[in-house]
Amino acid sequence: MEGPEAPGPLYLEPGMNAVLRSALPAVAHLAVAAITVEVPSYRHPFSGVSGTRLQEAVELALINFLKVASRDADPSVPIQRSTSAAYELGRGEARSGRSMDALLSAYRIGARVSWRELSRVAVAAGMSASVVGEFAELVFSYIDELSAASINGHTDELETAGRVRERHLERLGRYLLAGADEATLAAAAERAAWRQPTTLTAVIAPAEHAPQAASRLDQTTLLLTGGVPGLDDEDALLLVPDLTAARRERLKTVLGDNGGCIGPTHPWREVRDSYERALRGMRLPRRPGEVVDTEERLVDLVLLADEQALADLRERALAPLAGLRPAQRVRLLETLRSWLLHRGSRDRVAAALFVHPHTVRYRIGQIRSLYGDSLDDPETMLALTIALGVPERAIPAADPLPE
Repeated sequence: MEGPEAPGPLYLEPGMNAVLRSALPAVAHLAVAAITVEVPSYRHPFSGVSGTRLQEAVELALINFLKVASRDADPSVPIQRSTSAAYELGRGEARSGRSMDALLSAYRIGARVSWRELSRVAVAAGMSASVVGEFAELVFSYIDELSAASINGHTDELETAGRVRERHLERLGRYLLAGADEATLAAAAERAAWRQPTTLTAVIAPAEHAPQAASRLDQTTLLLTGGVPGLDDEDALLLVPDLTAARRERLKTVLGDNGGCIGPTHPWREVRDSYERALRGMRLPRRPGEVVDTEERLVDLVLLADEQALADLRERALAPLAGLRPAQRVRLLETLRSWLLHRGSRDRVAAALFVHPHTVRYRIGQIRSLYGDSLDDPETMLALTIALGVPERAIPAADPLPE
């Protein structure tokens, strides 16, 4: 941001300059007193030693102003000293967590009091009306310069601090995923000024929508994009603090139709486990844009934990049906699955499949003829229950082995 054009020099006779300079300590005292009374947020920070330093700073700024106002000096030198100090003052306000409102008010009050007192001294010392007018313009132009410099300092400090904190937060998130020890995590959280929550929940979301989703969640949500182990660059990871059941439902709304996966909620230092389950949840069958909540898909996650083992189990458990015609095999499979789910209740199976109970009895008879006595064996029943726990079409294709 560029400040206003630097004020030009004003001719002040050596005698007038000396008179005004002798008045500066009293003017600075009155300006500081007015500031601390009229700007509440400065009332306590600038008491005692800090108040003395503030008066010295105001007095120095007024000395530089008189140098700017004199034709016998290069005005660029004192104005640069003053704007440099104002720039650092703006940075200090940002580091203290204050906005620019208080400081800009202090500048306005200081300019008003300084102009009132200096003009009174100048007129009493014989300054002409035309010079008084130029003097006033110069005072407020000078204050505009200081204000602009402080705004720049405040903005730069916020941007710098924001970038630094973002790096610290990202480093904390990566330590969490790496399973770092408690001391490392505590130190990283302190460096990032991150309030430690009770729990964290890993949430995978499309990278293009993740920042917007994060902005609608708790402010301490950690966002990791790019180079996250297990994710490609199209997805990002959110580590969401203290996700209650109600907030979990709200999170699904926040993610909307963009898709994603919500892991389980764990103590915050154990969020790595939540992330690993969310990664497995991303492999579950889902509709385009669907948000997978792993807490609602635990059976699928268990059954598909080892997809090749499940495929082998299915092949072995369903081998007696392998020789049937495809249509007949599908009918018997859905009947057997429903029969297992409804604990052999013919009427409930019939209602679930929208067929007559006699049809169910006939199909179960066919299944018994294929399986024989093994259908009454607990181990066979367990294998069939697991094999038919998810539809065959829901089993993801296994990744090809590397050549």
